[in-house]
Amino acid sequence: MKKLGLALGSGGARGVAHVGFLQALDEAEIEVSYVSGCSMGAIVGACYCAGLAPATIKERIRSLKLLQVASLNVNPIRANGLFRFTKARKLLESDSPAETTFSDLKIPFTCVATDLIGGKTVELNEGKVIDAILASSCIPGAFTPQNLNGMMLVDGGVLERVPAGEVKALGADVVVAVDVLGDLTAARAEPPKNLIDTLLRYIDIVDTRITQRKQRQRKGTIDLWLEPALGDMSQYRVKNLDFAYEKGYELGKENAEKIKELLV
Repeated sequence: MKKLGLALGSGGARGVAHVGFLQALDEAEIEVSYVSGCSMGAIVGACYCAGLAPATIKERIRSLKLLQVASLNVNPIRANGLFRFTKARKLLESDSPAETTFSDLKIPFTCVATDLIGGKTVELNEGKVIDAILASSCIPGAFTPQNLNGMMLVDGGVLERVPAGEVKALGADVVVAVDVLGDLTAARAEPPKNLIDTLLRYIDIVDTRITQRKQRQRKGTIDLWLEPALGDMSQYRVKNLDFAYEKGYELGKENAEKIKELLV
């Protein structure tokens, strides 16, 4: 039997679809041997690899509010972000020990972040898991960059939205990539209304074009590229989470047999 690797892409609120997808794979008794993740995909992937059931992950995420995750910076310009992740760290520590390392995980896991100093994608698969997934999830401008090993790290989705090559390198024979964002340039017809909207729209356009280019470049690496039908659901608003979960679950159910065939 071939070994399955999942590459779970970034996606904010849309990333809850990853949880539904994992639930469908569990029900189909499909064994996941390796996981890579970026941003929300890193958070969901790390929880799954630590042994949390998808149903438990779903309940944790559904109950979250922004103020439970982030603390407002008094001086956001100096702090390089509107929010800091102090509360998010405490929440994650409530589900797993603060000292949990990558070697403690039940399933091999890796995630990516972007180093603002080196200007490149950084793979994180050693040391404390919480440090890595917070760095991978740190949206530029919204959250203060995470300083780790001499690097200033922000969201891995800046350069590597769906880390398929990374999960292949872990040892996966079959790579299934789940991109919950899809073509963000087609999702919005209305012009941005303010500075924040303009910045987010800019990020969406650049993100989409980089991802599309890398998807073409990695045709030999990715065995199955999947996108849940999330329509115009915003990744930046914490709502419609049940909808995202259900669409991810449907995606898993629809592709379970195909994945099984790839693993033979």
